[in-house]
Amino acid sequence: MSGNRAVFLDRDGCVNVEDDHIRAIEQFRLYPDTLESIRKLSHAGFLIVIITNQSGVARGLMTEEFVKKVHKLMLKWFDGAGVKVNAVEYCPHHPDGTGEKYSIKCDCRKPEPGMLNRAAARLDIDFSRSYVVGDKLSDIELGPVTGAKAIMVRTGFGEREAVKIANGDHPAPDFIADGIKDAIDWILSDARLPGQS
Repeated sequence: MSGNRAVFLDRDGCVNVEDDHIRAIEQFRLYPDTLESIRKLSHAGFLIVIITNQSGVARGLMTEEFVKKVHKLMLKWFDGAGVKVNAVEYCPHHPDGTGEKYSIKCDCRKPEPGMLNRAAARLDIDFSRSYVVGDKLSDIELGPVTGAKAIMVRTGFGEREAVKIANGDHPAPDFIADGIKDAIDWILSDARLPGQS
């Protein structure tokens, strides 16, 4: 029997507004169409997994406790809007960080697939029926690595990254979307599931 379909969503620049490392809770702001877009995915039967590199922890810009506080607020907003998120995975590491605990070359910092593999094992996710959405090349590189389809959004760093793709400096994803709504509408259409606009 096939595993579950899932959509892996990058956090900063995709789900919420990119703001140069979220270091104060007031910086955390969802895009206006985030909640409704993710609700459509959930109603269509996809599992929702948020994945995020948080190298600011390794760099000493924030603590893991703060990252968890942001995620608690995010999930509160999702719950309040009737949006189910099945997992939140983050990577606090960076090879050039400060402090022995976080300054490592890990298997979870995107484009390494560790965060996706952890969630897939726990939630019985079939990558071949799943999608990855993000605003950086390191996000869309997760598609070929796992066998999922990859969508880049032009929000966050996406516009800058799209130029590299247009110049032929990086392979193109399966789709380039204006933002999260456009990305999710494409996923629903591509998967031929109900709920697309």
